[in-house]
Amino acid sequence: MQSVVIGATAVRECERCSGLWVDVPSFEKICADREQQAAVLGAASPAPGGPVTETAKIRYLPCPECEQLMNRINFARCSGVIVDICKGHGSWFDRDELSRIVEFIRGGGLDASRAREKVQIEEERRQLREEQHSRDRRGSLMLSSDLENQRGFGIASARGLLKLLLD
Repeated sequence: MQSVVIGATAVRECERCSGLWVDVPSFEKICADREQQAAVLGAASPAPGGPVTETAKIRYLPCPECEQLMNRINFARCSGVIVDICKGHGSWFDRDELSRIVEFIRGGGLDASRAREKVQIEEERRQLREEQHSRDRRGSLMLSSDLENQRGFGIASARGLLKLLLD
């Protein structure tokens, strides 16, 4: 792989497939900085032979840094762009995937994804609170039921003891 600069960001490019290796800090900078995004879009060139197709055989790639197999994820869970991620080192982008992600971000996709996640987290918290409240109520009812049973057992035992002593 050769080192190339997109805007102010150094990335590594595969000469054979035009894929890009972007380390974690560089990718975070691209996601946050509109100038970096413009540089990515300006550097993008359409793939020869037409649009990118997703019909190729799925392969798990090793991280160029640690050589562990990377995870394949749908960026932002809804972008439709599947990228290979090594959480500690960076991301591999097949040809045109980085520009597709930048277009997704610039079109408001990342903000919409975050908003959906916030709503989902709040719903999960509400459900957990309801479940905890329900468990607390059941526990309280069981505790009072246990106390009633113990009281009844104690009365029966005392009655039996009195009967034994008085007879």
